[in-house]
Amino acid sequence: MRSGQMEIIIGWLYPQLMSTYGDRGNVIIIERRAQWREYNVTVLPLDQNSTPDDLKSVDVIVGGGAQDRQQEIVMRDLQGAKADAMREKIENGTPGVFTCGSPQLLGHYYEPGFGQRIEGLGILDLVSIHPGENTKRCIGNLVIEVTASRFAQELEAMTGTKPYLVGFENHGGRTKLGKVEALGRVVYGLGNNGEDGTEGAFYQNAIATYSHGPLLPKNPFVADWLIQTALRLKYQEEIQLSPLNDTLAMQGREAMFKRLKVNLPLAGRI
Repeated sequence: MRSGQMEIIIGWLYPQLMSTYGDRGNVIIIERRAQWREYNVTVLPLDQNSTPDDLKSVDVIVGGGAQDRQQEIVMRDLQGAKADAMREKIENGTPGVFTCGSPQLLGHYYEPGFGQRIEGLGILDLVSIHPGENTKRCIGNLVIEVTASRFAQELEAMTGTKPYLVGFENHGGRTKLGKVEALGRVVYGLGNNGEDGTEGAFYQNAIATYSHGPLLPKNPFVADWLIQTALRLKYQEEIQLSPLNDTLAMQGREAMFKRLKVNLPLAGRI
């Protein structure tokens, strides 16, 4: 099937409530990079007006960060059949990128600095706890080495290099992983909790991370992985994406590595 006959539906989780720190850029970069390759793209907001069938129809899921109050509103809405649809999509391999508040949403629970514990969907085996208002936030640039085994292998197969991600973190909560695999190892920054050197989580084809910035424009090869994975799953055929000119993005990554004095192997610079 030719690209012009294929469509990707991007499900954007609660765009009015969960789009802090520029995370809408992740939606834009997936949309543009698919369109540049002549795939048809629909961006479908998944909010209070959406149905479980809307959620079931999407090919990629994007979730951003949120403040505690907004996260409570989302969790009150994402219940019952909607929650079941979300679990089904992730368990069946629908790819997605979930930033900051969204991984907390997918975990077992989030305990804010004030107020009641917010119960999550329990899809990811992790918990997040805000230590309180007197605790310093985790803020700053972030570089991680992707260590989630299958994800790292697939990115390396796409790019020919060992994958490192550049981002920016800004979170008060601390995340502890259970049996779920970490997305990566912190090279620069604090990551999940500033203690164990892990950052994010990876489960099925879901990427969970504290990396804002937004993540995908700084690491466009991850956007391509999401697109390729979504198309392969939807159309059940081998998909090879045509290359794009990512010179500016790669120069930006190199500038950040130099600024942070992060000495990566040449193979990791992409």
